Amino acid sequence: MITLPLAYRLSGGWLHIGPPYIYIDIDPILVQLGPWLAVRWYGLMYVVAIMVGLWVIKGYTTRKGIDQDMVYRILWWCIAAGLIGGRLYFVIQQPNLVQGYLLQPQRILATWEGGMAFYGAIFLVIPTLIWRARVERINPLVLIDAGVLFGAAGQIFGRIGNLINGDIIGYPTTLPWATVYQNPHSWACLNPDTCNVPVQPAAGYELLINLFVLGLMLYLAKRVRRPGILMLVYLFSYTISQFLIFFTRANDIVSFLGINVLKQAQWTSLIVFILLLPLTYWVLRRSTPVPVGEVAATYGIPQKPQTELETKVLTEETSEIPASETAVTPEEPAAAEETDSTETVADQAVSHEEVADTNQESTTSETTSTPETLATEETPTATVADQDVEKPAETDEAVDVNDLPAVPKDKETPQKA
Repeated sequence: MITLPLAYRLSGGWLHIGPPYIYIDIDPILVQLGPWLAVRWYGLMYVVAIMVGLWVIKGYTTRKGIDQDMVYRILWWCIAAGLIGGRLYFVIQQPNLVQGYLLQPQRILATWEGGMAFYGAIFLVIPTLIWRARVERINPLVLIDAGVLFGAAGQIFGRIGNLINGDIIGYPTTLPWATVYQNPHSWACLNPDTCNVPVQPAAGYELLINLFVLGLMLYLAKRVRRPGILMLVYLFSYTISQFLIFFTRANDIVSFLGINVLKQAQWTSLIVFILLLPLTYWVLRRSTPVPVGEVAATYGIPQKPQTELETKVLTEETSEIPASETAVTPEEPAAAEETDSTETVADQAVSHEEVADTNQESTTSETTSTPETLATEETPTATVADQDVEKPAETDEAVDVNDLPAVPKDKETPQKA
């Protein structure tokens, strides 16, 4: 049996596999930092569970239309809800609830003393997911499906933490895979009846079931288009497995409705199972498969109008643009062309007048010009100029007469004595 001593050496003496049992000698405290601060295996497993859970659901959320920014916004709410719900549900199940916790409320926050009930996390996380889905305007069932996929992946590392802690103790057994806790700081060794005693590895059973459920959900996640199916698969799997596994756990029998047969988690599993029946009917009846090409997260969910903010920003930007920078309308180039043509005609008229003046100067010495003659000669020029000035008025935009070149007065025909 070469592999058995090898496993013992590789684990630094923490793990010794047979024969005939599995011996665990691990201190729940990984690193002690001063008298008040310690890094524990169980807390480290929570961090690893969150990181692995995010990695597992990344592809799923991307396919369903949930971006990573939204995932992180929702994640912190769910972590807080899971810790609070899991701790409170554990506390209310304790037989010394009044003396141990209500009269000593500081112990409620003492998670390092052990005690988290996963059912409590489920009961508070699911309403939190529904609330955040309404805030983000996405389908709550799609978000819950992503949440249970995250939980199935993270639970695996939680069970590893339970195995190291020794806080899930099964009944004594002689099975070859029984677990024996040897470290004096282990939770199992707080009770002499369970220290160095082979017991049922209840946490190991849950670990194997979690691996199977995660594989099943990853298979369905790529094939099922109806939102809510992953939620039902996970909840049914968890309730049934908890009901069965607790037959191997050495927990106290709890009386409920005068029946002293089951334990607290088993009663909870029965109630949850009954509630899942109408929930399953509702999901199968109300939830419809998402058509191919549609975004599952927003399909059928009214979205906030996107033009409200965009219109406000566009209005503010437009009001800040100077009038001189506004776009030129198609009519302006036409007006400009007509103005240029008007100026050209006026220039031609002026040139024609200059030529006439030159001819008159050349003939002045021969003929004396009378006022009547000059008036007669200037009449055509004035008529052309007047026509040119009135021409821009036919366009859509009137041209200012002042912008046209005026006929120089000094170009009038000089009257020589």
